[in-house]
Amino acid sequence: MCAARNADKSSVYESTILTVAISDLHSFPEHPFKVISDESMQATIESIKSYGVLVPAIVRPRKKGGYEIIAGHRRKYACEQAGTKTMPVIVRDLDDNEATIIMVDSNLQRENILPSERAQAYKMKMEAIKRQGERNDLTSCQVGTRSRSDQQLAENTSDSARTVQRYIRLTQLIPPLQDLVDEKKIGLTPASEISFLKPKEQELLLTTIDSEQAIPSLSQAQRLKRLSQEGSLNEDNMLGIMSETKKDTERITLSGEVLRKYFPRSYSPKQIENTILKLIESWYKKRQQDRSR
Repeated sequence: MCAARNADKSSVYESTILTVAISDLHSFPEHPFKVISDESMQATIESIKSYGVLVPAIVRPRKKGGYEIIAGHRRKYACEQAGTKTMPVIVRDLDDNEATIIMVDSNLQRENILPSERAQAYKMKMEAIKRQGERNDLTSCQVGTRSRSDQQLAENTSDSARTVQRYIRLTQLIPPLQDLVDEKKIGLTPASEISFLKPKEQELLLTTIDSEQAIPSLSQAQRLKRLSQEGSLNEDNMLGIMSETKKDTERITLSGEVLRKYFPRSYSPKQIENTILKLIESWYKKRQQDRSR
């Protein structure tokens, strides 16, 4: 039975090279990688203007007509910008799972992939691998020999299975927090811990990050996660955690020279200190009133 199945499978990888109209090429559903008009793209556009598309895109027939791009979204965009009306493609007969895996693999080799893009790509490939496993369980002659899907996914990347799991957790973050990860303001490991917070808790954390101008460390993220899982995370204890002074790196020092220009020369250091404390106290009370509205 296994031999027969493998023989049938070989037909999937038969391919044909065609030149097709750009208008007949359609994006892969939920394609996770952004097409950006950066310096690399400009170089691709100029190359296409001079030499054409040197490497065909990979596509599959589309039920509604035309072709679905599996690998080649950037090339299509570059052709559009270069004014090229057609593009060479390799047509392959692939099911949804196979197409997803090839789409992800062909893009993960690129540089400058955002964490959120990698996260969504890993999730899509993971789900495709799992679906293949469920399907193969019905007829497989090697049931029980497959590795875990996260390990299998990691085998074809430079990331460990643990890192793959952390990336996939990013898909559980609300978009503004994903943006902070993409901007390298929150690290992958703290972000994966924060992803266990409920959406409303994540929204509250985003507000707290803005008000305290503080990014959660790994230790803080782990405590927030624990409180959330215990059902006791609220605004007060979140603020308490996020308002902690970080050692050394966040010490604020104001020299007398900087402060003196704001006070009369007759003011003693003690008078300056008392005035600053009163102003800070007034600011703090106002902020608390604003937050309670």
